[in-house]
Amino acid sequence: MELANEDNLRLNVLLRQDLKAVRIDESRMVVHALTPKGEARVPLNATCREEKYLRMVRELLSTHVLGSPGGYPVYIRRWTRMGQARDESSLERLLLIGEPEAVTAVVHAPELTPEIATHAWWAYPTSENARQLLNTPAVAKSSLGPELAAFLVEFLPFEEEAQAMIDSVRLVLQPSLISDQQRLALWKKSKRKHSYYIGFLHTLPDDLPDQRSGHPQQSAYLATQQQIPDNPYIRCLLRSFSPSGQVFLRTAAQVIHKAPNQDAVVELMEAIGAYFHDIRPDEQRYRLLDEIDQRVETRLGNQEVDVAQQEILGLHPELEPLLRSMMTLSMLSEFVVAPIFGHSNAIGTVMRRRLEPVTQPVLTQLATLCPDLT
Repeated sequence: MELANEDNLRLNVLLRQDLKAVRIDESRMVVHALTPKGEARVPLNATCREEKYLRMVRELLSTHVLGSPGGYPVYIRRWTRMGQARDESSLERLLLIGEPEAVTAVVHAPELTPEIATHAWWAYPTSENARQLLNTPAVAKSSLGPELAAFLVEFLPFEEEAQAMIDSVRLVLQPSLISDQQRLALWKKSKRKHSYYIGFLHTLPDDLPDQRSGHPQQSAYLATQQQIPDNPYIRCLLRSFSPSGQVFLRTAAQVIHKAPNQDAVVELMEAIGAYFHDIRPDEQRYRLLDEIDQRVETRLGNQEVDVAQQEILGLHPELEPLLRSMMTLSMLSEFVVAPIFGHSNAIGTVMRRRLEPVTQPVLTQLATLCPDLT
């Protein structure tokens, strides 16, 4: 079987142009191409079963672009979603073979430029690709960034996986991508979709769109920061005592009470740990809270090792319980829930009940820093 003469002629004429990307609408049997002058289209006239005919069309594209009619499947396997790119010209060629998986490989490539990203987005506009493109700083800061963010915001109500919701919210909250009104609207929707809150905790930990008063003792320690301005403990303490810090702590506790599934819990633990990262005793990832408690006690019991800790406790020894809470929270990560999740795939209420040996101590530490939680 061969391509219809008319299709063969039109496709060959099309391929002689300076194409930027090609996509195939399989349901309508149309080849679309992006050119410097705009979009071109070639309707297909199948002479056999459509699936087989589309395979022949892709073979023609592959022959022209890669030099082999059957070469693109092997080629695609080299261009995995791990982003194993070679150079910019290779990325550009992958966008010309009409293969969605090739576009996905381009989207994941570390060499991705805003121009190629724009062509890839035209070729295969999906929520997964939009998230991956916004993960690339150069793309997020380009003119394409707001368009990708708008797509993700519009698609959010249709997302079913908590991880996708978290990542979408986290990414669209990057600077200059959505308006203040859109940001506030997302925050309000978080009351029904608690996964959204986690995206806010990751991206805007110090600028959450909520109005709360600061910790009652916030003003009492402002002078201390002037005495020891470079001390990470006083900075972290006043950060959590600030109005935005109290919102962070309250929101984290709220998500613990309503976390929908394991992905949400993992991302929440990571967000809390990242918030207090500056005073983390070490970078080891602990699986048991008892190990974390022991590490914190060891650090507190040997202040000579930690000059900054000695400095603040020398001025305010009453802060030791607060430092203990902050250090404990700083060491949270997905590893602390892994022992439970390794033996259970429960979600919802059952999951939250099984997590209580971890979440209840975490809630206690959060309440130490946020009186509203007691």
